Parts: sequence; structure tokens; C-alpha cells
Amino acid sequence: MKPQVLVFIDWYKPHFKAGGPVRSMVNLAERSGSEVDFHIVTGDRDYTATAPNMELATDRWTALDSGEQVWYASPAGRTLRQWKALLAGRTWDVVYINGMWSRWSSLLPLWLLRGARQRRIVAVRGMLASGVMVQKGWIKRALLLALRASGCFKGVEFQATNAGEVDDVKRWIGNDATVHLVPNIGRGRSMAAAEPITKQPGMLRLVSMGRIAPEKNTLYAIERLNGLAGDVRLDLYGTIYDTAYWERCQAAIDQLAATVKVQWHGEVPPEKVPQVLADAHVVFMPSVGENFGHSMLEALSVSRPLLISDRTPWRDLERRQAGWDLPLDRPDRFQAALVDLVGMDQDRYSELSRGAFLLATEAVDDVATLAQYRRLFGR
Repeated sequence: MKPQVLVFIDWYKPHFKAGGPVRSMVNLAERSGSEVDFHIVTGDRDYTATAPNMELATDRWTALDSGEQVWYASPAGRTLRQWKALLAGRTWDVVYINGMWSRWSSLLPLWLLRGARQRRIVAVRGMLASGVMVQKGWIKRALLLALRASGCFKGVEFQATNAGEVDDVKRWIGNDATVHLVPNIGRGRSMAAAEPITKQPGMLRLVSMGRIAPEKNTLYAIERLNGLAGDVRLDLYGTIYDTAYWERCQAAIDQLAATVKVQWHGEVPPEKVPQVLADAHVVFMPSVGENFGHSMLEALSVSRPLLISDRTPWRDLERRQAGWDLPLDRPDRFQAALVDLVGMDQDRYSELSRGAFLLATEAVDDVATLAQYRRLFGR
């Protein structure tokens, strides 16, 4: 019999606007659903949406095409009684909690299961990273203290997806925390190098695929464009999470040269992401932290190099001729890379594209990672 895993996550497909954590769970269910029986409890509307998806059946189990069962909870159906019923609905081998700060998907399941013999695994999903912990930091520290004091973490196991995340768990949860290092899984698809894109000196097309929010460092990216000469465009795709922050971004855009354009396009459905990335020369995302960076792997998969921070798993890019991973406290290095990219000719850019695709082919060869998940959820 397959392991029975009850999953709590705020958003799941067909919703996609919350980005990486959703993509991580979708990939896991699609790639390992034949060997793990996932029952996924999630919301009935997308990130920032105020109305439900009317095509979804709510407050009951629905079978999806990858074999997973999904419970799309309505606001009225998110109750203490309902969560207790879901937990008691069958014998679960694992309760798999995605994230740290959600009232319904993290805090309530941990509270209800405190002191229980039920096996619990929390996938922290980058939510203990230093760049994330400084945002509303005192609230998060208070919550962690309350969770520890009430015994909610006793017996709980944690999943980290990279070595830095292991350190984050040890720092914020405790040195004695049980941490499984199991990387995220990329989208399963055949690999074929994308069609080449023309690169002329003096012209550069950049793209960012993520929320317009401080943790994605959108403002920092825009500010690095100041002083560039040439035909430069940065296309932003994602949800505006903080309108005040977006206003600061717009003020920075107004300071750019007339030949440097920044345009926000809103959200893009997952099936269109590869083409949007392929239409640009480089993915420019100096985020304050990523536990995986699905859009970064998508970009590499379509032969597009990265210009990112050194706070993601995608490291050593310059040596691999796949882009740059740079420290955020060195904005001069980001600007130097941008100047280099603007002046780059076709031959040099084609080398970067080849390096990006080679790195992607290695990353999607994740048979060993799938085996790690089988062991993680195994009886």
C-alpha cells in the first residue's frame, strides 16, 4: 500500500500566483503520485484573490489528474471542527505541512497535533531565511517562541531543500531539530534547447518572474538599471503584493534613462512561463532568498542565463558560464554585469545560453531526489 500523506498548503493547482511553494508541491505530486497517495488540503481561491474559483468543488475531496485528492476549503469551511475531521479521516503515515506562518496550513495543524504520535514533517519553503525573517521579524519570533513553549514542535521533523535552509532550521527551531535535506523537484518534461535569440551589442531584454515584493527585491533590481546606456527593457511578471512597495518601484522607474524601460505585465499562467522566459536574454532576479527558484530552473531549461543573488541554490554560475550569482551588498557587481550584458555580442551570449542549458540538464536529472522523497514519506 502506498504511503498515505495528508498535505496542508495555502494554494494548489490550478492556482499559481503564489509561485515557488505551489510549484514545488505540484511537481512533487505529479512526479511521485504513482508511489505516494497525496491528500491535499488547500484554499478555494488564488493568492490575493477575493473570490473563489467557481469551477472548483469545495469542502469535499476531488480527484485530480495526477492521482492526488484535493480538498478546496471555502472560507466558511475553514473551521477547527473541519480540520480535526480531516486529521482523523484516516490513518496518515505523514502529515506534510508546507510553510511556517499560515494560520490554517501551518499553525493550526501544528497546534492540533501537539503531543500526538502522528508523524509530522514541516517543509519550511524558505520561510526561515534571513531575508524573510527581517520582515515582520518580531511577530515571527514571537510565534516561534509560542510554538516551542506550547510543545507544537516536539517530535516534528523538518524538510530543508538546501544546506543553507538546514542552518536556518537549526538557528530558529533548535540545534536538536530533526532536519531532512531533500531538494525540490523540477517540472518533469523533455529537455530540448530553446531556439537561439538574437543578441546585438547595445540591446538587452531582461525578465523577472515573481511577486512584486520586498523579498523578491524588485526595487533593488530596478535601481541597478540606473545609469545604463542602450536599449534596455525589464519585463516584470507577477502579483503586486504590496502597493506601497510598488509605488516606490514606480518612482525608481521614473528616474531611469529614456532608453531603459520597465513594464509590469501581471501574472502569467504556468504553461506560458517557458515562452515568456525564452523571449528574454536574461532572467534578472536579485531576490533576498530562494529555497529553490523554480522560474530560475525554467529559464535555464530554455537556455537563458541568470543574473541573481547568491542566496539561492543556483551557485557558481560564472564558472559554469550560465550567468552570475552575486552578493546583494555589492550593487556595483550587479551593475557591472548589466553593463557587460548590454555590450555583449552574439558569440559571447551564445556561450552563456549553452552553459545555462547544460546546467539545466543536470538539474532535471533528479531520479535520486525522487527516491529521497519515497524514503521521506515511507512507512
